[in-house]
Parts: sequence; C-alpha cells; structure tokens
Amino acid sequence: MAENRKVPKRIAQAVINSLKGGVVPRIGLPYITVGRRAEIEALLHDVDIIAEGGASFRFIVGRYGSGKSFLIQTIRNYVMDRGFIVADADLSPERRLHGTRGQGLATYRELIGNLSTKTKPEGGALTLILDRWISAVQNEAIQESGLLPGDAALAELTDKKIYAVTASVSELVHGFEFARLLSAYYRAYLAGDDAVKAKVVRWFRGEYTLKREAKEEQGVNIIITDDDWYDYLKLFAVFFRLAGYRGMMIMIDELVNIYKIPNAITRQYNYEKMLTMYNDTLQGKAKYLGIIMGATPQAVEDKRRGVYSYEALRSRLAEGKFSRPGTRDMLAPVIRLEPLTAEEMLILCEKLSEMHAALYGYPRALTTEELALFIRIEYERVGADLNITPREVIRDFIELLDLLYQHPAVRVAELLASDEFSYAKSEAVADDADANYAEFTL
Repeated sequence: MAENRKVPKRIAQAVINSLKGGVVPRIGLPYITVGRRAEIEALLHDVDIIAEGGASFRFIVGRYGSGKSFLIQTIRNYVMDRGFIVADADLSPERRLHGTRGQGLATYRELIGNLSTKTKPEGGALTLILDRWISAVQNEAIQESGLLPGDAALAELTDKKIYAVTASVSELVHGFEFARLLSAYYRAYLAGDDAVKAKVVRWFRGEYTLKREAKEEQGVNIIITDDDWYDYLKLFAVFFRLAGYRGMMIMIDELVNIYKIPNAITRQYNYEKMLTMYNDTLQGKAKYLGIIMGATPQAVEDKRRGVYSYEALRSRLAEGKFSRPGTRDMLAPVIRLEPLTAEEMLILCEKLSEMHAALYGYPRALTTEELALFIRIEYERVGADLNITPREVIRDFIELLDLLYQHPAVRVAELLASDEFSYAKSEAVADDADANYAEFTL
C-alpha cells in the first residue's frame, strides 16, 4: 500500500490537473514520486559537490513522456529546499545556446527571469535576492558590532562587508563591471532610489541592447550578449554563494530544439557552446554551479544532427562498453532513463487514486485488484514494452478516476474491457510511433 499522507487540496488539484494535461506539476511532487531512486541519488551527490565549491553537468535523456521533466522538477524542488538558487528554461526556436539574432541571449533572459528560491519558487527572484543580501549584511554588521542603525560606524562596517563581496566577484571574467553594478544597487538601496535599482536589475537581466545606453545609465561600457551570457551565469553562481546561498542550479530542457535546427553550421555553434559549458564544469573553471539538460535519445545520439554529431561531445559523452539497460553508470555525464516498471506504476496509480478521492471527497473506489487489472491491461498492449510511457498511463488513469467519480454506477471492469478503450489505446501507440518517426526524419 502507498504511504497514507494527507495532501492539501490546492496541491492535489494542481497535481491532478497538471498530470491530466500531460505536464509536470510545479508543486506536490514528493507526494507522487516513485522509482528513479538511482537517478535521484546520483544527482543529489552532484548537489553536495556543488555546495562545496565544485560544479557538475548532466544530461537526462528519455523519450517524450518518460519522466524526464518530472525528474528535473523533482531535483529543482529538492535543491531549492536546501538553499540553492534555481534557474530553468525550455529551449525553443527563439531560445538556443547560441544564435545570430539574440537566441542565446533570449535563453539567458529566460533563466534570469525564472530565478527561484525556496521562498519565491515561482521565479522572478532576482530583486528579492539582492535586497535580502544587503539586509543580511546589515544585520550581520549589527550583531558583530552591537551598534545601532543610523550609526556612522555601522554604515562603514556594512560598506566594508558589501565591498568584500564585490571585490571577490570583480576578480572573475567580466567581474569588474558586475561588481560595479552590485555596488550601484547597494547605494540605490540605501538611498531608496527604486529607479536606479530597476536600471541595474535591467542590466543584470540582459535587457540593454546598446553599449551606449548602458554607459549613459550605468557607467559601464559592456552589455550581456549572445557570445558571453554564460560567463555571467558563472558570476551569478559565485555571487549567490557569497550572498549566503549554497549554489546555483541551471536546468535547460527541450534540447530537441537544437536538433531541429536546419542549418548544420548553426547547430555546430550551439554544440560548441554546450562543449564550453561542459568543459568548464569538469575542469574547475566554474564554481558553485550545476547544469542539467534534458533531451530525447534522438537529440543526443543521432550522429547526423544530434549532440553526437559534434565529435568533441560524442567522445566525451558516449556510453561505455560495459553499461547496458538495467546496469547503467549513474556517475556518467548522461543519465538514460529506464522505463518505470509495472510495479512502480501500480504504486503511482495507488497514490493518485487516494489523492483524487481526498480531493473530491469520496471513499476510494478502486481496489488493489482493480488497480492491478488497469496496469496489466496497459502493459499488455501491443508494443507497450517499447512505446508506453508514464505520461500515457497517468492520463488514462486520471480519466478513469474522473469517469468513476462522475458516474458511480459504472463499473471499472466495464470501462477497462470496452472496445473504445482498447481501440483508442492502440491508436495512441501507433500515432506516437508515427509522430516520433516524422519528428526525427526531417
């Protein structure tokens, strides 16, 4: 039996609605997490290394609906709870790692716009982080000195602590200008000048497009560009550590959008940027920084257009001779998701059944035998061993729960044995296979 844990209704509603819509919920994941123990432990080992000043880079590879995004969100919630800053973004035709029309900068802006902390998990936390940093330094100065607010000596001590942080940052690549802007934000904070604070935040978000404008408004002669945006993420990681957080975790999903780029040279530039990020983390050029990227197997392994088409990456990431399904190396840079077992799916469906019943206020209608029947039928479909994914099973199951709730007279066996269910499921598997073929033979 699944562990009986009372789920708040607002969380249960978000989880049920998200899963029925085929997307990963942002909240409530601990209530429904099953399996993936080896993968989670491997990623959490990385988290410990990052907190000690190291860096990590991982690819999470799985088919659409296999639980890739779910695993990324699970780690996202975990690291936020433990004092990390998290930034996440999905790549798209407008957001890439590199581009000639601002696509790389667009990814940076998305990441900075989605900065999240435990107290602000929905994103947009940059201003909050800066303000809390200054407030924390002021409080630390008061505790150390015993001086009262308004005392000139206290202000001087606070200044020294602020400038100690900015001096540490200024030693890094592009750090001098970054530190100047941190100081400008601090001065504006003290003066209560919200206009200047907003301008500094605008620069940090990469929203200046002209150096002249940045020079006039900020006194710095550089702006964040497509070529150097990743350098500023490394700066932020160090600053966040100095500001009292444990580190920074960057999560970039939908690498398939690089795979889909029609121009081979453009794809190669994107893979070159990826290689730079990978090498930095492994060679110690980045600190307090973790990077997780989500991709489909084709987007990674296709030697014509995928990540493996870039030989420098393929030679670093290709699976070794001894790794195989069931015995994967979880310490390797690429984590390939194994399908959830029928037993794990049974446990997940049991959790969802209890959550659904509590949400709508009815006694749980499905017995363990009926749950097992549902799972058996799902996994006995033709081609299920290759095509079925957790997303498909979960969506079917929530639809089943909704129907049973709305039509109490209907029996479970009737719905599961219906020709419509069998036909729809078989058709869905076929359509999924066709879609994958069309998707990756462009």
